[in-house]
Amino acid sequence: MIEVEGLTHRFKKESALQDISFAMEKGRTYGLIGRNGAGKTTLLSILASFLPKQEGTYRYKGEDPFEQQALMREIQFVYQRDYSDETDKVTDYVKLYGRYLPRFDEERALSLLKGFGVPLDKAIHSLSTGKQSAFTICLGLASQSEVLIFDEAYQGLDAPGRERFYQLLVEEQERDPKLIILSTHLVSEMDYLFDHVLILDRGELVVNEPAEAFRDRGVTVTGHKDTIAAFVEGKQVIQRRELGPTVACTLFDRPDEEELREMKEAGIEISAVSLQDLFIFMTEEEEV
Repeated sequence: MIEVEGLTHRFKKESALQDISFAMEKGRTYGLIGRNGAGKTTLLSILASFLPKQEGTYRYKGEDPFEQQALMREIQFVYQRDYSDETDKVTDYVKLYGRYLPRFDEERALSLLKGFGVPLDKAIHSLSTGKQSAFTICLGLASQSEVLIFDEAYQGLDAPGRERFYQLLVEEQERDPKLIILSTHLVSEMDYLFDHVLILDRGELVVNEPAEAFRDRGVTVTGHKDTIAAFVEGKQVIQRRELGPTVACTLFDRPDEEELREMKEAGIEISAVSLQDLFIFMTEEEEV
Protein backbone atom coordinates (compact mmCIF):
# COMPACT_ATOMS: atom_id res chain seq x y z
CA MET A 1 0.00 0.00 0.00
CA ILE A 2 2.84 2.38 0.92
CA GLU A 3 6.32 1.89 -0.53
CA VAL A 4 9.28 4.13 0.23
CA GLU A 5 12.73 3.66 -1.23
CA GLY A 6 15.88 5.71 -0.77
CA LEU A 7 14.03 8.67 0.74
CA THR A 8 16.35 11.54 1.65
CA HIS A 9 15.33 15.01 2.76
CA ARG A 10 17.37 18.03 3.77
CA PHE A 11 16.62 21.43 5.25
CA LYS A 12 19.35 23.68 3.89
CA LYS A 13 22.47 21.61 4.65
CA GLU A 14 20.91 19.71 7.54
CA SER A 15 19.88 16.14 6.72
CA ALA A 16 16.45 15.27 8.18
CA LEU A 17 16.08 11.85 6.50
CA GLN A 18 18.87 9.70 5.11
CA ASP A 19 18.24 7.00 2.51
CA ILE A 20 15.12 5.51 4.15
CA SER A 21 13.31 2.50 2.69
CA PHE A 22 10.28 0.56 3.99
CA ALA A 23 6.86 -0.78 3.03
CA MET A 24 3.53 -0.67 4.87
CA GLU A 25 0.37 -2.72 4.50
CA LYS A 26 -3.32 -2.16 5.17
CA GLY A 27 -4.72 -3.70 8.35
CA ARG A 28 -1.57 -3.13 10.40
CA THR A 29 -0.66 -0.53 13.03
CA TYR A 30 2.86 0.89 12.79
CA GLY A 31 4.73 2.54 15.63
CA LEU A 32 7.07 5.29 14.43
CA ILE A 33 9.43 5.97 17.31
CA GLY A 34 12.27 8.41 17.69
CA ARG A 35 13.69 11.14 19.88
CA ASN A 36 12.86 14.79 19.25
CA GLY A 37 14.46 15.87 16.00
CA ALA A 38 14.85 12.31 14.69
CA GLY A 39 12.88 13.11 11.51
CA LYS A 40 9.47 11.64 12.40
CA THR A 41 7.35 14.66 11.48
CA THR A 42 9.31 15.23 8.28
CA LEU A 43 8.70 11.64 7.20
CA LEU A 44 5.00 11.78 8.09
CA SER A 45 4.59 15.11 6.29
CA ILE A 46 5.95 13.52 3.13
CA LEU A 47 3.67 10.48 3.49
CA ALA A 48 0.68 12.82 3.91
CA SER A 49 1.79 14.94 0.91
CA PHE A 50 2.18 18.00 3.12
CA LEU A 51 5.81 18.15 2.03
CA PRO A 52 7.26 17.24 -1.39
CA LYS A 53 9.96 14.59 -1.38
CA GLN A 54 13.43 15.58 -2.54
CA GLU A 55 15.27 12.32 -3.26
CA GLY A 56 14.05 8.74 -3.52
CA THR A 57 10.63 7.34 -4.35
CA TYR A 58 7.32 7.27 -2.48
CA ARG A 59 4.35 5.32 -3.80
CA TYR A 60 0.83 4.96 -2.42
CA LYS A 61 -1.16 2.32 -4.29
CA GLY A 62 1.60 2.39 -6.89
CA GLU A 63 1.48 6.15 -7.49
CA ASP A 64 3.07 9.30 -6.10
CA PRO A 65 0.14 10.93 -4.23
CA PHE A 66 1.65 14.42 -4.11
CA GLU A 67 -0.79 16.94 -5.65
CA GLN A 68 -3.17 14.10 -6.58
CA GLN A 69 -6.30 15.18 -4.74
CA ALA A 70 -8.11 11.84 -4.93
CA LEU A 71 -5.18 9.94 -3.38
CA MET A 72 -4.37 12.65 -0.84
CA ARG A 73 -7.92 12.43 0.53
CA GLU A 74 -7.33 8.77 1.38
CA ILE A 75 -4.50 9.71 3.76
CA GLN A 76 -5.52 11.56 6.91
CA PHE A 77 -2.75 13.37 8.81
CA VAL A 78 -3.81 14.02 12.42
CA TYR A 79 -1.55 16.36 14.36
CA GLN A 80 -1.74 18.99 17.10
CA ARG A 81 -3.46 22.05 15.72
CA ASP A 82 -3.74 25.65 16.87
CA TYR A 83 -7.43 26.48 17.30
CA SER A 84 -6.90 29.83 19.02
CA ASP A 85 -8.61 31.71 16.15
CA GLU A 86 -11.28 29.08 15.43
CA THR A 87 -14.61 30.65 16.38
CA ASP A 88 -16.90 28.04 14.78
CA LYS A 89 -18.94 25.85 17.06
CA VAL A 90 -17.97 22.18 17.19
CA THR A 91 -21.08 21.01 15.30
CA ASP A 92 -20.65 23.64 12.55
CA TYR A 93 -17.00 22.74 12.05
CA VAL A 94 -17.85 19.03 11.80
CA LYS A 95 -20.40 19.73 9.04
CA LEU A 96 -17.92 21.88 7.14
CA TYR A 97 -15.12 19.33 7.55
CA GLY A 98 -17.22 16.60 5.96
CA ARG A 99 -17.53 18.53 2.70
CA TYR A 100 -13.90 17.89 1.86
CA LEU A 101 -13.73 14.18 2.66
CA PRO A 102 -16.02 11.88 0.66
CA ARG A 103 -16.04 9.09 3.29
CA PHE A 104 -16.38 11.34 6.34
CA ASP A 105 -19.04 10.06 8.78
CA GLU A 106 -20.60 13.08 10.50
CA GLU A 107 -22.79 10.97 12.75
CA ARG A 108 -19.83 8.95 13.95
CA ALA A 109 -17.79 12.11 14.55
CA LEU A 110 -20.48 13.52 16.82
CA SER A 111 -20.81 10.20 18.65
CA LEU A 112 -17.05 10.05 19.24
CA LEU A 113 -16.99 13.65 20.45
CA LYS A 114 -19.75 12.92 22.96
CA GLY A 115 -17.75 9.91 24.18
CA PHE A 116 -14.83 12.24 24.98
CA GLY A 117 -17.16 14.72 26.66
CA VAL A 118 -16.56 17.46 24.08
CA PRO A 119 -19.37 20.06 24.29
CA LEU A 120 -20.89 20.29 20.81
CA ASP A 121 -22.34 23.79 21.18
CA LYS A 122 -19.14 25.57 22.19
CA ALA A 123 -16.68 27.46 20.00
CA ILE A 124 -13.58 25.37 19.34
CA HIS A 125 -11.16 28.04 20.57
CA SER A 126 -12.88 28.02 23.97
CA LEU A 127 -12.32 24.29 24.53
CA SER A 128 -9.61 23.10 26.92
CA THR A 129 -6.39 21.73 25.47
CA GLY A 130 -7.54 18.19 26.21
CA LYS A 131 -10.91 18.68 24.51
CA GLN A 132 -9.20 20.24 21.48
CA SER A 133 -6.94 17.19 21.22
CA ALA A 134 -9.99 14.93 21.46
CA PHE A 135 -11.72 17.03 18.79
CA THR A 136 -8.80 16.58 16.39
CA ILE A 137 -8.61 12.83 17.02
CA CYS A 138 -12.35 12.33 16.51
CA LEU A 139 -12.25 14.11 13.15
CA GLY A 140 -9.41 11.83 12.09
CA LEU A 141 -11.20 8.64 13.12
CA ALA A 142 -14.47 9.76 11.51
CA SER A 143 -12.71 10.55 8.23
CA GLN A 144 -12.80 6.81 7.41
CA SER A 145 -9.61 7.35 5.41
CA GLU A 146 -7.69 4.28 4.35
CA VAL A 147 -4.51 5.62 5.97
CA LEU A 148 -4.58 7.30 9.38
CA ILE A 149 -1.41 9.06 10.54
CA PHE A 150 -1.30 10.32 14.14
CA ASP A 151 1.64 12.60 14.90
CA GLU A 152 1.48 12.99 18.70
CA ALA A 153 -2.04 14.45 18.31
CA TYR A 154 -3.07 12.91 21.64
CA GLN A 155 -0.51 14.80 23.76
CA GLY A 156 -3.16 17.04 25.29
CA LEU A 157 -5.27 14.15 26.55
CA ASP A 158 -5.14 13.02 30.17
CA ALA A 159 -4.44 9.37 31.00
CA PRO A 160 -8.09 8.20 30.80
CA GLY A 161 -8.51 10.11 27.53
CA ARG A 162 -5.44 8.49 26.01
CA GLU A 163 -6.64 5.06 27.10
CA ARG A 164 -9.97 5.70 25.39
CA PHE A 165 -8.13 6.75 22.24
CA TYR A 166 -6.06 3.55 22.26
CA GLN A 167 -9.19 1.44 22.65
CA LEU A 168 -10.81 3.26 19.73
CA LEU A 169 -7.79 2.43 17.56
CA VAL A 170 -8.13 -1.26 18.39
CA GLU A 171 -11.86 -1.15 17.62
CA GLU A 172 -11.21 0.74 14.37
CA GLN A 173 -8.86 -1.96 13.09
CA GLU A 174 -11.44 -4.61 13.92
CA ARG A 175 -14.36 -2.65 12.41
CA ASP A 176 -12.72 -1.40 9.21
CA PRO A 177 -9.03 -2.38 8.82
CA LYS A 178 -6.76 0.50 7.89
CA LEU A 179 -3.11 1.38 7.69
CA ILE A 180 -2.46 3.26 10.94
CA ILE A 181 0.80 5.04 11.79
CA LEU A 182 1.38 6.25 15.36
CA SER A 183 4.28 8.61 15.98
CA THR A 184 4.98 8.72 19.69
CA HIS A 185 7.35 9.14 22.59
CA LEU A 186 4.89 7.37 24.93
CA VAL A 187 6.39 4.02 24.00
CA SER A 188 5.65 2.15 27.24
CA GLU A 189 2.00 3.23 27.09
CA MET A 190 1.35 2.34 23.46
CA ASP A 191 3.63 -0.56 22.56
CA TYR A 192 0.84 -3.15 22.74
CA LEU A 193 -0.86 -1.39 19.82
CA PHE A 194 2.04 -1.87 17.40
CA ASP A 195 2.16 -4.67 14.83
CA HIS A 196 5.37 -3.26 13.40
CA VAL A 197 8.03 -0.90 14.70
CA LEU A 198 10.11 1.70 12.88
CA ILE A 199 12.74 3.57 14.87
CA LEU A 200 14.35 6.72 13.52
CA ASP A 201 17.62 7.97 14.94
CA ARG A 202 19.04 11.24 13.64
CA GLY A 203 17.34 10.76 10.27
CA GLU A 204 18.31 7.12 9.81
CA LEU A 205 15.94 4.16 10.00
CA VAL A 206 17.70 1.90 12.52
CA VAL A 207 14.84 -0.55 13.16
CA ASN A 208 12.17 -1.79 10.75
CA GLU A 209 10.66 -5.08 11.86
CA PRO A 210 7.60 -6.73 13.41
CA ALA A 211 7.05 -5.52 16.97
CA GLU A 212 7.07 -9.00 18.48
CA ALA A 213 10.31 -9.96 16.73
CA PHE A 214 11.98 -6.75 17.91
CA ARG A 215 10.87 -7.29 21.51
CA ASP A 216 12.26 -10.83 21.39
CA ARG A 217 15.74 -9.48 20.59
CA GLY A 218 16.17 -8.45 24.21
CA VAL A 219 16.00 -10.39 27.47
CA THR A 220 16.65 -9.61 31.14
CA VAL A 221 18.45 -12.20 33.26
CA THR A 222 18.41 -11.94 37.06
CA GLY A 223 20.36 -13.94 39.62
CA HIS A 224 23.40 -14.06 41.88
CA LYS A 225 26.13 -11.86 40.46
CA ASP A 226 28.69 -14.69 40.38
CA THR A 227 26.33 -16.96 38.44
CA ILE A 228 25.23 -14.19 36.08
CA ALA A 229 28.82 -13.16 35.28
CA ALA A 230 29.63 -16.41 33.51
CA PHE A 231 26.55 -16.25 31.29
CA VAL A 232 26.77 -12.59 30.22
CA GLU A 233 30.50 -12.55 29.46
CA GLY A 234 31.03 -11.45 25.87
CA LYS A 235 27.41 -10.44 25.42
CA GLN A 236 26.01 -6.97 24.79
CA VAL A 237 24.68 -5.76 28.15
CA ILE A 238 22.51 -2.68 27.62
CA GLN A 239 21.49 -2.25 31.25
CA ARG A 240 22.78 -3.53 34.59
CA ARG A 241 21.15 -3.19 38.02
CA GLU A 242 22.53 -4.48 41.33
CA LEU A 243 20.91 -4.97 44.71
CA GLY A 244 23.27 -6.65 47.15
CA PRO A 245 24.43 -9.96 45.67
CA THR A 246 21.62 -9.96 43.08
CA VAL A 247 22.17 -8.50 39.64
CA ALA A 248 19.81 -7.99 36.70
CA CYS A 249 21.33 -7.64 33.25
CA THR A 250 19.41 -6.70 30.12
CA LEU A 251 20.95 -8.26 27.02
CA PHE A 252 20.52 -7.17 23.41
CA ASP A 253 20.27 -10.11 21.03
CA ARG A 254 18.51 -12.94 22.76
CA PRO A 255 20.58 -16.02 23.79
CA ASP A 256 19.71 -19.22 21.96
CA GLU A 257 17.36 -21.80 23.50
CA GLU A 258 20.21 -23.97 24.80
CA GLU A 259 21.75 -21.03 26.66
CA LEU A 260 18.38 -20.05 28.08
CA ARG A 261 17.85 -23.62 29.30
CA GLU A 262 21.24 -23.61 31.02
CA MET A 263 20.46 -20.29 32.67
CA LYS A 264 17.18 -21.61 34.07
CA GLU A 265 18.93 -24.73 35.39
CA ALA A 266 21.44 -22.44 37.12
CA GLY A 267 18.60 -20.65 38.92
CA ILE A 268 18.62 -17.53 36.76
CA GLU A 269 15.30 -15.79 36.24
CA ILE A 270 14.57 -14.77 32.65
CA SER A 271 12.12 -12.00 31.73
CA ALA A 272 11.08 -9.98 28.70
CA VAL A 273 12.44 -6.52 27.90
CA SER A 274 10.16 -3.57 27.26
CA LEU A 275 10.05 -1.92 23.87
CA GLN A 276 10.91 1.35 25.57
CA ASP A 277 14.17 -0.02 26.99
CA LEU A 278 15.16 -1.30 23.55
CA PHE A 279 14.25 2.05 21.98
CA ILE A 280 16.40 3.93 24.51
CA PHE A 281 19.31 1.61 23.78
CA MET A 282 18.97 1.97 19.99
CA THR A 283 18.90 5.78 20.14
CA GLU A 284 21.13 6.63 23.09
CA GLU A 285 23.54 9.50 22.58
CA GLU A 286 27.16 8.58 22.09
CA GLU A 287 29.45 9.78 24.84
CA VAL A 288 32.00 12.33 23.77
